[in-house]
Amino acid sequence: MVTRQIRVRGRVQGVGFRYAMRREAERAGVRGWVRNRSDGSVEALLQGEAAAVARVVDWARRGPPSARVDELHENELEPLEGEYARFEERPSV
Repeated sequence: MVTRQIRVRGRVQGVGFRYAMRREAERAGVRGWVRNRSDGSVEALLQGEAAAVARVVDWARRGPPSARVDELHENELEPLEGEYARFEERPSV
């Protein structure tokens, strides 16, 4: 079990990024959340098996077809065992 926090910058709001990431995470069996930030970026917390989380992070480097990802920052966090039951879209902050 690993936990990663990512921040994605570029044209990532208004292009379905959160919705598409939630679908990708659900397919991979990853739990956590995704939300828009007031600075125009998208932030997500990903929790799951290392290979599944890596798959979602790799997807986030590209995003959905209408997105343009300029940069992605990734931080490893201490595992939060059982903290999240599913992957959800959270309100913007």
